Amino acid sequence: MSKLLKDDQWVWVVIQNPGGNEQFLGQQDEEKGVSFIPTFVGKEEAEQGLTLMAREAGRKYEVQAILFEDLSERAAEHGLMLFVVDAKGEVLEKIETRKTVH
Repeated sequence: MSKLLKDDQWVWVVIQNPGGNEQFLGQQDEEKGVSFIPTFVGKEEAEQGLTLMAREAGRKYEVQAILFEDLSERAAEHGLMLFVVDAKGEVLEKIETRKTVH
């Protein structure tokens, strides 16, 4: 549950290998041992934030929009947290995700 974002709100993430074997570009907080998906409120912030992320050479990356609710569910499936970040990489909110039971 987010204090900043609503479930039906579009957010921006970085996709690795767009159009192929697509994956969210995750990051790690080495000090805390936490894996997370950087999540941005706006496209421009995501494009600027991409330059600060750890990436693999030779791979393609693309900023894409996704509904926050869908992103939360997918992150939970893989045991990842969501970090809402700004264009400078400052963390605005850390969100623990949980699998929903249908």
